[in-house]
Amino acid sequence: MPWESKTVEDQRKEFAQAAMYCGNFSALCREFGIDRHTGYKWRERYLSQQSLKDRSRRPNTSPSRTPEEVELLILSERADNPGWGARTIREVLIRKGYDNIPCAKTVNNILNRYGCISPEESRKRQPFNRFEKDLCNQMWQADFKGEFRMENGQYCYPLDIMDDHSRFAIRVAPRLSTANVVIPVFTEAFQEFGLPDSILSDNGAQFAGFKKGYTQFERWLMDLDILPIHGRIKHPQTQGKIERFHRTMKDELLKHTVIQDIHDADRKLQQWRDKYNNVRPHEALGMQRPGDVYEPSRRQYSDNVKKYEYGGVYHVIKVNSWGYVRFDKYQVYLSETMKDRYIEFRPSTDGETFAACYRNFKIAEFDTTDGHLIHRSISRL
Repeated sequence: MPWESKTVEDQRKEFAQAAMYCGNFSALCREFGIDRHTGYKWRERYLSQQSLKDRSRRPNTSPSRTPEEVELLILSERADNPGWGARTIREVLIRKGYDNIPCAKTVNNILNRYGCISPEESRKRQPFNRFEKDLCNQMWQADFKGEFRMENGQYCYPLDIMDDHSRFAIRVAPRLSTANVVIPVFTEAFQEFGLPDSILSDNGAQFAGFKKGYTQFERWLMDLDILPIHGRIKHPQTQGKIERFHRTMKDELLKHTVIQDIHDADRKLQQWRDKYNNVRPHEALGMQRPGDVYEPSRRQYSDNVKKYEYGGVYHVIKVNSWGYVRFDKYQVYLSETMKDRYIEFRPSTDGETFAACYRNFKIAEFDTTDGHLIHRSISRL
């Protein structure tokens, strides 16, 4: 019998027809290579005019399957927030009061089943090691988000500030330029949330390294007793949280939103900032929202900078108008931004170097043999 040339359904039909007139049912089953139970099944289906195709093994009911209305809730939340993952969506729906929300793995399976997750996006969300300050306001991170073009043809440059411990977005400030905006934006942030202990930024000209000296921003922070910190050059991972924040902004807002002009940018970015702080749970915070964790600083901002009194043990010398200081037999360059400020010079215990100190910060170190600069970095004394 040319069994292989026929479809399975043809074979079953042939068997059932032969079984109608067969005197030895067992022998017929052996001929077709099936057991008697299977033979009776195909004969009964043929007699009752049922299909001889394989039936689905899927059960008629699936008590463990997520109800359709819950799946629609999950898909709707994802549609409103395309950058949110399974854990975030699940947590938000629970906080909204919905019952029977499945575990994050099931939510992720639902998103996958409906084509909401691409392999590229999954790879982006692989976990990585983070450092984190222990308390709010021990460190803020700040950076400009990469510019994007608005519908009116102009470019928008958002300056973003976030608290390192809580991931709370202190400021999202869209501007038409990066020039002369850092101090005004930080002033607004200080007035609302108080002063942090330190601020981490990159080495961009707005934050660091003015003419191989110090920026007005750095000097201003030291006047407020805030330590300026800069990430290593070409190592953006130092500012991992603000970089991740920018990617979240892009995924959750900028990819899916048309922004007309700078006023529209400010309105939509502030709406998204509120959602980021007060609606969207954060995995690194144990699914708490940044707004649940952040507390404003107890150190209040004042426009009046207090005069600093040095201890009187070491030489204190005024910086001239060109940014130079003459100390002992050396004339060293500090920065034009330090003109008319007083600098304290402290020798090292071994006498081989001396440090230039501004207020309660060490800002540079020089060699005592020829006065050459060893390093120019800011640290607390």
